Amino acid sequence: MTRERLYLYDTTLRDGQQTQGVQFSTQDKQRIAKALDGLGIDYIEGGWPGANPTDSAFFEAAPETRAKMAAFGMTKRAGRSAENDEVLAAVMNAGTGTVCLVGKSHVYHVETALGITLAENTENIRASIAHLVAQGREALFDAEHFFDGYKANPEYALEAIRAAHEAGARWVVLCDTNGGTLPHEIARIVGEVIAAGIPGTHLGIHTHDDTGNAVANSLAAVDAGVRQIQGTLNGLGERCGNANLTSLIPTLLLKEPYASGFETGIAPERLQGMVKISRLLDEILNRVPMRQAPYVGASAFAHKAGLHASAILKDPGTYEHIDPAVVGNARIIPMSNQAGQSNLRQRLAEAGLEVERDDPRLSRILDRVKEREDQGYAYDSAQASFELLAREELGQLPNYFEVERYRVISERRRNAKGQVVVESEAVVTVQLQDGTKRTGYFKNEHPQDLHDDGPVNALWQALKTDLGPYQARIEDIRLTDFKVRITNGGTEAVTRVIIDFQDDQARRWSTVGVSPNIVDASFEALHDSIRWKLTRHGV
Repeated sequence: MTRERLYLYDTTLRDGQQTQGVQFSTQDKQRIAKALDGLGIDYIEGGWPGANPTDSAFFEAAPETRAKMAAFGMTKRAGRSAENDEVLAAVMNAGTGTVCLVGKSHVYHVETALGITLAENTENIRASIAHLVAQGREALFDAEHFFDGYKANPEYALEAIRAAHEAGARWVVLCDTNGGTLPHEIARIVGEVIAAGIPGTHLGIHTHDDTGNAVANSLAAVDAGVRQIQGTLNGLGERCGNANLTSLIPTLLLKEPYASGFETGIAPERLQGMVKISRLLDEILNRVPMRQAPYVGASAFAHKAGLHASAILKDPGTYEHIDPAVVGNARIIPMSNQAGQSNLRQRLAEAGLEVERDDPRLSRILDRVKEREDQGYAYDSAQASFELLAREELGQLPNYFEVERYRVISERRRNAKGQVVVESEAVVTVQLQDGTKRTGYFKNEHPQDLHDDGPVNALWQALKTDLGPYQARIEDIRLTDFKVRITNGGTEAVTRVIIDFQDDQARRWSTVGVSPNIVDASFEALHDSIRWKLTRHGV
């Protein structure tokens, strides 16, 4: 059976940049574009040239890609020709072979937002697209507010997109700009558009996630006949975000009827890079990855209940819809006070620790987990700390070094310019296996810069400053998240700190510390991280 071609259009660098709190540098955009191209995306929308210096600089130095690079802009304004519209000219001057123009398709927006007649708007669309085509560019038309416009006035919505199609647009993209349309409406309206004479092979879909249906709406549009999908990595985008390509791509390649019915530019083996590219984006944005994200989240294949873990041991298909390795993810059997021996043996096996079913140490490990969780520890979220606990009970945890003492000081004061600054410094002394002592020291040299310069960071820098023979093994550890929770309120309050880490091999792990003192709890988690890293290096 011949499969139909489905085209994937990424707008992370343009629509994704409109996410609150997101601002890409030119270098960030280049890294993301390179990763998208390596994945096999068909189109990469680089931004809006002329709208800001970063986007203009990106197009000036855009990386060469197999994917088609697209510049984004808007249709010409009323009262001037396409040849003499400077905004349209800026998009053309980006030099991309593909250009996407956004225009109105909703009567309300034409008359209220633009303040022009419907005929003028239709002519703006027609003339702009015709100008692109005459210049040898591949033209796309993003029909803004199309679904809302169609529900309000189907005749004009169709007139607007028909003008773009007849002027030579390769793709007419139907946009659910406000994100309020539901899958059954998407399917019905797309079907009516195709019945009105615009073939699905020239239609795209652009959805937003304001009802949590962006992925479902995109799939509904494909079912109805569109053959281009627009979306963003990790669902970035204004308000609630755009259709999430890290969910859509695995679904299209792995789930029926899409896997057998459609061909994309992404080879099946490239799916193994999904987790990596998702985390690359989060790393660039300095954001914590969403643990529950479909396919790529750290918890996407986590099995906490003992019943689930027991079944997983017999057949992973009992509680997993795909093999996690297909998308570059991994199965996790968390440990908690709800765990049974099935969870425990599976988790130990994943750490390379084979223990017989009737080994009495299994019960001792479970007892320790339950005892320590009563004290405030949480091992379902801190797998590395659990592994250290288990290795200790099994007699398989080397004593790399002992922490003899640490001290951390924070001072809030005004500097010579009268600015309030907070300065932190820390000292950590350890004793190595051979009896030698090492002392690490760190002081915040720029206390006016409060980013990452608190007492915990000072302790972390001091701890990993001088560990002798272990130093080279820990240089690439980076803190990625820091979470604090107070348990047992009142005067007997206990602080639980969970810290997430990552290294240059894209390994991620979490450790936990508990103490009445938040700094001490943090130090315990930091200490565990280094010990786990060394054990995984086989030191």
